[in-house]
Amino acid sequence: MVRSISAVSCLILLWAAGCSRVNPDTAQAAQAARAAALAAAPATPQPAAEPAPPPPVTLAQGTKFRVRLAEALDTERNRAGDKFTASLDEPLVDGDRVIVPKHTSFTGHIVECKPSGRFKGRAVMALQLDSFELNGRRYDLRSSVNERESAGHKKHHLAWIGGGSGGGAMIGAIAGGGAGALIGAGAGAAAGAAGSALTGKRNIHLPAESVLTFSLKTPVTIG
Repeated sequence: MVRSISAVSCLILLWAAGCSRVNPDTAQAAQAARAAALAAAPATPQPAAEPAPPPPVTLAQGTKFRVRLAEALDTERNRAGDKFTASLDEPLVDGDRVIVPKHTSFTGHIVECKPSGRFKGRAVMALQLDSFELNGRRYDLRSSVNERESAGHKKHHLAWIGGGSGGGAMIGAIAGGGAGALIGAGAGAAAGAAGSALTGKRNIHLPAESVLTFSLKTPVTIG
């Protein structure tokens, strides 16, 4: 009886040991299946590398450019120190690369502004650019001065006073002969002087969209 129990126990132990063993072929098949699944799975996309920023570019001293005024300026209304804005009329390029695009906003100030007198003194307006905005950044600059000066008064006054004198002399001659001509000439000259005073101002007016040319007095590095 005891021997029978021992034999049964041995058989149970042998069966359990056989079940616990892993079939090598089965293990290799499982590993191959896992490798195939990994190979078939889509690769995780990698974030694209950001392009490198372009290298800085320096606008050389003497670079010329044109801007359009955003508002009107006048020697009768404006004064030295007043600010003004303008936009770039043509892009600034370096080969095929646009450095400062068209319509870039510029800021400047009036260096000198002197209105015209009635009888003498020319009107003068001088403008200078101070900075521009590009890609959210301000670039300071020092530009040349764009200066305007009005015409003189001499020819205008001579035309008015001479014309008034001649007309007065004619009227005086008709009315009273030679003496009347002298009196008429004096009255005509006075009237001509008054007319010249009323119309003699020679102010400078720059309407909006006026195109002005400047150049850089110092280099400007962009980037």
